[in-house]
Amino acid sequence: MKATAKKARVTESAAPRPTEERDDERVRRSKQAVLAATFELLSESGLAGVSVDAVAERSGVAKTTIYRHWSSRAALLLDACAKMSAKREAPDTGSLWSDIAVLMDDVASRLQTARFSATLPSVIDAAERDRDIAKVHAQLHAELVSAFRAVIERAQRKGEFPRNREATAVVATLLGPLFYRRWFSREPLDDRFVKGVIESAIGRPNKA
Repeated sequence: MKATAKKARVTESAAPRPTEERDDERVRRSKQAVLAATFELLSESGLAGVSVDAVAERSGVAKTTIYRHWSSRAALLLDACAKMSAKREAPDTGSLWSDIAVLMDDVASRLQTARFSATLPSVIDAAERDRDIAKVHAQLHAELVSAFRAVIERAQRKGEFPRNREATAVVATLLGPLFYRRWFSREPLDDRFVKGVIESAIGRPNKA
């Protein structure tokens, strides 16, 4: 009986108190506000234009609180950049051409959204000089190409695509023209262009 009562007292003391729950909720909200403000500033002015002062002003969260959650500006930027996750599940439509078309349409669409297309170049630029940002860049790249590699390698295993075509090279052939149009020639990334890129990389779609 005494052991049961003692166990009950331990369980009660381990349970979160209402005050603790309110504190945890405040912490969660403040961190969300800071990350949202940081990502907005990234979209507007790139990495170089983001300071803790600007984030504090935009988010309404005090600098002291920001530094309590993130030890440095770099740590905050890394966390905010993680919101750019480019990972997509590999589609399985039944044909390589259709799978690639789904992925290419997704990339083309995202390259035309203000936040993604405005932030990615600054990450690439900063990665040249900052090892931590370089890790973020490497992660974004891996997430972006993983689904492409998966559908290409699956088609090769099934005998639907030549095994002597290196998946990495095929992905570069697919994505390179999209990046060129978005940031160099600045021409439209329309359906006709995207389909032409796919045909150049993997051939015309098979018709039943």
